[in-house]
Amino acid sequence: MKRVIGFHYTLTDKTGTVLDSSIGDEALYFLEGSQQIIPGLESVVALMNVGDKKKIEVKAADAYGDVNAELVVKVKKTQFPPDAQLTVGDQFQVNNDQHSPVFTIMSIESDEVTVDGNHPMAGKDLFFDVEIVGSRPATAEEMTHGHAHGAHGQGHH
Repeated sequence: MKRVIGFHYTLTDKTGTVLDSSIGDEALYFLEGSQQIIPGLESVVALMNVGDKKKIEVKAADAYGDVNAELVVKVKKTQFPPDAQLTVGDQFQVNNDQHSPVFTIMSIESDEVTVDGNHPMAGKDLFFDVEIVGSRPATAEEMTHGHAHGAHGQGHH
């Protein structure tokens, strides 16, 4: 039986800079095996019990993957809508498919724009400080939907 596991976390990079945290907010709940969290984190969290605390290092390959140079491309400015206000750091998707990569504008030249389709954390080792705060069997509805419905399994659809 798959479980729904809840945990608090603080995510840092290799220098100790905090990148994200659930502290002071609701815990993150996920359905085991649903690819809701990165594989290198799930593989360790799934072995923990409520009350356990652990520091977990996740290598880039088990997080958001290594940087794929083929996803860094130059495109003509004419590929963008004529009225688009392009700014370095802007993010966009090429189509409305939720699984298509998000591209980030890296640089803007006179007639070309360099965009990067890698996840912003691709190529980075991540460091999590985790505390397990909940664990329960997944409901049939969660199993069907493929994701957790919160701490107590209430539906949200």
